[in-house]
Amino acid sequence: MKMMVLKIAFRNVFRQKRRTILTALSMFGGFVLAAFFIGWADGTYNNIIDTFTRYNLGHVQVHEKSYSDRPAIYKTINNLPEIEKVLDNTKKITSWTPRLFSAGLVSVKDKSVGTRIIGIDPEKEVRTTKFDEKIVKGRMLAKTPAHEVVLGKGLARILKADLEDEIVVLSQGADGSIANDMYEIVGILDSGDEISDRASFYLHLTDARELLVLEGRIHEIAVTVNRLSDADGVVKALREKIDDPRLTVEPWQVFARSFYVAMKADKEGMWIMLVIIVLVVAVGVLNTVLMSVLERRREYGVLKAVGTRPSQIIKMVLAEVNILAVVCILAGAAVGLLLNYLFSVHGISLPEPISYGGMKFQHMQAEINARSFYIPAITVLFVATFVSLFPAFKAARTDPARSMRIH
Repeated sequence: MKMMVLKIAFRNVFRQKRRTILTALSMFGGFVLAAFFIGWADGTYNNIIDTFTRYNLGHVQVHEKSYSDRPAIYKTINNLPEIEKVLDNTKKITSWTPRLFSAGLVSVKDKSVGTRIIGIDPEKEVRTTKFDEKIVKGRMLAKTPAHEVVLGKGLARILKADLEDEIVVLSQGADGSIANDMYEIVGILDSGDEISDRASFYLHLTDARELLVLEGRIHEIAVTVNRLSDADGVVKALREKIDDPRLTVEPWQVFARSFYVAMKADKEGMWIMLVIIVLVVAVGVLNTVLMSVLERRREYGVLKAVGTRPSQIIKMVLAEVNILAVVCILAGAAVGLLLNYLFSVHGISLPEPISYGGMKFQHMQAEINARSFYIPAITVLFVATFVSLFPAFKAARTDPARSMRIH
């Protein structure tokens, strides 16, 4: 009997071509729109997140346990050589770089302003965050310490400083001494974050250690991974391998908490569009299936008259819709995959860049992932089945005598 119900359902799907096409277009269009929109949203947001973390903060960071909550010059990582071995032997890590931070006062001629002193390893920083590509004037720091600095463009503007100017820095050493020295400005940098660039003062890690009396110590290790999705796995691996209770390993969602919350809230807007698509599919399917049931009351009356049970009629109506839904999902998956592939490769260049997290983005791309297809598939199948229940029950309640008299 089950095979008979399926045969009848399959025959009915293609009996009224116009009605079938209308229903199919509703489900097919809904699937393609949902698949593309999810792929586009995921690609856009993941691109923003990856760019923001990969070229600034890193995907993963290592600190002294309480440094993130209350930074202090003496809260340092003291066993860098041991951690280097762990990082170099952990899969899915593409690069890493050590950093050192402090606050200070810098002066150029008669201009003075507060600054954030950042000690970096030039080679590792370039390899990890493409630091040299952000320099808009001058050059990168020398590979060996040479009393050189790179300023954020905002800081250079405030100080009215230019290349080859001498800049004096005043701070406090880790031993409580007054830290001061003179450096030459060799580069001006635009990180994309205007707020950060107003205070950024970069110098060679060795020069920074000498200035702040932090020989062999650092405050942070920024790590980048192959893909954004690898970050959690790398965090877990590093926590197991780094045998030091004084240190903590955190993913970008923790040390860039405000950025993560903003992105998460913005991404949730995607579900509003999905709800709209669901409503479009639901209305289209309900309308066409209900019309189909009303047009075929005589047929249902005959089926009941020959002993067909109401449950079998319900299954038949639902089977018709599900057969059509599966066909539309398969066709929609092919079109959705093509669209997402094209926009993942070529993307769209915006006429005006948008700012997010202090950075500017001008190129947006889609992404091909599993959820771009299984969410629309489940949604279309569920919505089509759910809205067909009312017409199905209506068909099952058909009075044989009355339906045949009407026709």
